[in-house]
Amino acid sequence: MLPMTPAIRRSAAALTMLAALAGSTAMTLAPTAALAVPAGGYGDLVETLSPAVVFIEVTEKAQDAQSLADALPPGFPREELERRFGPMFQTPQGGSAQPSQALGSGFIVSADGYIVTNNHVVDGAQTVKVTLSDDKEYDAEVIGVDPLTDIALIKIDTGTDLPTVPWGDSTAVRPGDEALAIGNPFGLGGTVTSGIVSAVSRDIHSGPYDDYIQTDAAINKGNSGGPLFNANGEVIGVNTMIFSPGGGSVGIGFAVPSDLVQKIVADLQDDGSIARGWLGVQIGPMSDEIANVLGYDTPKGAVIEDVAANSPAAKAGLRDGDIILTFAGKDISDVGDLTRAVADVTPGSDAAATIWRQGREMSIDVTVGDLAKKSV
Repeated sequence: MLPMTPAIRRSAAALTMLAALAGSTAMTLAPTAALAVPAGGYGDLVETLSPAVVFIEVTEKAQDAQSLADALPPGFPREELERRFGPMFQTPQGGSAQPSQALGSGFIVSADGYIVTNNHVVDGAQTVKVTLSDDKEYDAEVIGVDPLTDIALIKIDTGTDLPTVPWGDSTAVRPGDEALAIGNPFGLGGTVTSGIVSAVSRDIHSGPYDDYIQTDAAINKGNSGGPLFNANGEVIGVNTMIFSPGGGSVGIGFAVPSDLVQKIVADLQDDGSIARGWLGVQIGPMSDEIANVLGYDTPKGAVIEDVAANSPAAKAGLRDGDIILTFAGKDISDVGDLTRAVADVTPGSDAAATIWRQGREMSIDVTVGDLAKKSV
């Protein structure tokens, strides 16, 4: 799955990271029919959903020995190591490096062949091959990618209508809800695992738009880009990464929520690119001390620490020290809320911000800029 480092591997490799999560005391509730596993299991549901889940094989662009050597950090003792242990960057016979292979999953969202997967599955791809549940193979075109959310949209042309899966409402997902993952771990197509939603709105500091659904449904190498379903067979997330000390599932997996994915997919399907709003501020969380002074029970809002010159924020009159409490009609509880709220505004549109400045609340209108075209 996706490693949480700047150097994102372009494969379905699992993120390897030690993680310790504290347990919590759960209140015992009597099970009800609505929350229980369906009588006889998930067989009927899986039979309906599986035809829309695909296996993705990617041939990555070859990187020759010289380019690998050039990427070494300054001072790396290449000559000394090669003297002791032999050549480390040999080009294969024939003089050219061989392309590498990567595996992943995806799911069909339109009958004409649009497929959602992860950006890190297809990043750097030379070719992308999609295998359907009936074992038919098709070459796929990468329509667009969004590295910031790790979502990609690809397309195949089969000449016939394809089965699809429905979107679910990820904002309605709660910890304890049932979760079902279908994908291709280790290339084993059509693998089904089940569990529960362990947490929602999980920020794991992997990027500016962290808002993950955490699940204990087993997710392994090759599940990247596959769907996470609710008990109604609706997609509530795209499986993206795991925490694991050894590379295998330990019951801590993360999925990009479906409400965010749908927006990204609509943008990519439109023109292959993502339009995000831009404010032009550096922000930080409100401190406990400031919250006490303002009479809040807990810190809230996002504190502006710096306003970039000639940015939309500067032109609107926002200042260092202002605390943004709402933006574009959304309450801002922390810095992540503001990042996502600004990103959701169409560039060039006006948005109202409620701020706290010098002892009072006030409203400021901001014409949001385009993140892709920011000048600072």
